[in-house]
Amino acid sequence: MDLTRSIEIMKSLADTSRLRIINSLMDKPQYVEEISHRLNLAVSTVSFHLKKLEMAGLISQTKEQYYIIYRINKNLFGLTLKEIVDFDDNEKESHIERIEKYKQKVLKAFFKKDQLMRLPVQRKKRLIVLGQFVKKFSSDKKYTEVEVNKLIMENYDDYCTIRRLLIEEGAMKRDKQFYWLNAENNEGIL
Repeated sequence: MDLTRSIEIMKSLADTSRLRIINSLMDKPQYVEEISHRLNLAVSTVSFHLKKLEMAGLISQTKEQYYIIYRINKNLFGLTLKEIVDFDDNEKESHIERIEKYKQKVLKAFFKKDQLMRLPVQRKKRLIVLGQFVKKFSSDKKYTEVEVNKLIMENYDDYCTIRRLLIEEGAMKRDKQFYWLNAENNEGIL
């Protein structure tokens, strides 16, 4: 579903009278005067809200003899809330691009020729830097402390600080002298 359609549906449901009309139409298809009588609303009010609901695709109308009968759109009411709010978002893609550019800018500021010059003070930037170290480890392997130190020292001399930060930030787990990636917690780091 696209963003505009999702917004139309949500807006049309954000009204007490419209929700009451939908609720009434769920019982059975009805014409304007019948809805008006059942809900104790003016005919003009019901007509106004029916137009809004119809524009959002929540209801449809058919003509039967002299009356226009309104009924709910069963296909739309069969959708889950997740399906209504799950839409292709072009802004999301540009947001991802902005994040990637920011990461590259941070990495360029703190790394020179693959060597970490200094650790960022700001946590957000520090997580980006730690992400570079996380990439050095395989998710299906346990490492000794010596192996961890060696991999870190390829890019930074203070391996103790990086190793400690990887544990503190939840990127790695430790048991005695063995270390491994914490698969559940690396979304924030990478």
